[in-house]
Amino acid sequence: MIGGVYRLLFVSEEFKSVQSKKAMKNLLGLLVVAIVGGMSCGQSAESGRSDELQHLEEKKALLMQKRTALRALEQEIAQLERELAEALPSAAAGVVTPVSVVRLQPTDFQHFVEVQGVIVSDEIVKVSPEVGGRLIELEVEEGDMVRKGQLLARIDVTQLRKQLEELETALQLATEVYERQKRLWDQQIGSEIQYLQAKNNKERLEKSIETLQVQLNKAQVYAPISGEVDRLFTRVGELVSPGMPLLQIMDIRHVKVTADVPENYLKAVRKGQRVQVRVPALEQTFVAPIARTGNVIDPSNRTFPIEIPLHNSDGSLKPNLLAVVYINDFTKKDAVVVPLSLVQQDLSGQWYVFVAEEGPEGAVARKMFVSLGDSYEGQVVITQGLKGNELLISDGARSLADNQPIQIVKDQSTQNNG
Repeated sequence: MIGGVYRLLFVSEEFKSVQSKKAMKNLLGLLVVAIVGGMSCGQSAESGRSDELQHLEEKKALLMQKRTALRALEQEIAQLERELAEALPSAAAGVVTPVSVVRLQPTDFQHFVEVQGVIVSDEIVKVSPEVGGRLIELEVEEGDMVRKGQLLARIDVTQLRKQLEELETALQLATEVYERQKRLWDQQIGSEIQYLQAKNNKERLEKSIETLQVQLNKAQVYAPISGEVDRLFTRVGELVSPGMPLLQIMDIRHVKVTADVPENYLKAVRKGQRVQVRVPALEQTFVAPIARTGNVIDPSNRTFPIEIPLHNSDGSLKPNLLAVVYINDFTKKDAVVVPLSLVQQDLSGQWYVFVAEEGPEGAVARKMFVSLGDSYEGQVVITQGLKGNELLISDGARSLADNQPIQIVKDQSTQNNG
């Protein structure tokens, strides 16, 4: 029995050794496969990179071919468009296009520079006392209208009044001494020095009383100008001092527009020149002269200031309102002016318009090449190509070709004159 057990143990040990050898062989096999696989992967990655580079070169070559083909196609399209444009009148023979026309007439053309400005009060005064003390009365409130010379405030000057009483008492004594010295001096009694000292003391006190009375009068603050009390800086009971503002008065009957004009328009702006001022918030437009032009260019924004005074009797123009100033910088007399929307451009970059002319078989559209000048608010000056008496085609001009038959169904110049 025991021997059988030992044989079983021996057999199991041999089985374990055999299993471990097989496992080792399997592990070695796996390592060999991994190494071979890694080498093959590296070779495949290198081959993949080379394939990618080759693919990019093929894409570049294909892109160049497509671009060349596109240029050739664009040239073909342009040629076909030119041929169609030339053949269109003949192809459309017998087809009459209805259009509207307007008779061109030489007119004065004006170009304006638009500059943004702001409305400010022409007179703003900060009222300050000339003596110090406690504010005991304030006769106005913010928003009150005051007139020049109206009493605005009172300042407590009790200390000055007491000083005045002391000086008046001293003056009585000085006057009595002076009169006695004068009587003695008239009788040739006493010295001249005593007489002169008494006289000087009396006159000095009189001057001091006058000065004190002036200061007492300044304890009442009056309005230096007529206008509206825009702001209060102090209240009753506060201490004030000379130069300290009590309130601000603003006269809005006379206002002005201040604006900064770019230095490029320095030649176009002059003092006395009449300009248009539009206040968008009120939808109002004014015409007024420029009262002042600045003499210094601001280095930060390369502008110079201008001022335009405006009358504001109804008080509708409030300080700090935005305004737009229109300055005429270019004027041309008897210019040929057409709406900018009627000017077209061909493939070569040339500008043209269509005018109506009489052909052998009726009215036709004539393509007129033009040169453009200055433009403003949808109007442009024609410097070359038109004389100014043509019938300009307005409605229907976008669908026309040169020499195409047309029918004038509306003459806008006749309607305007009517």
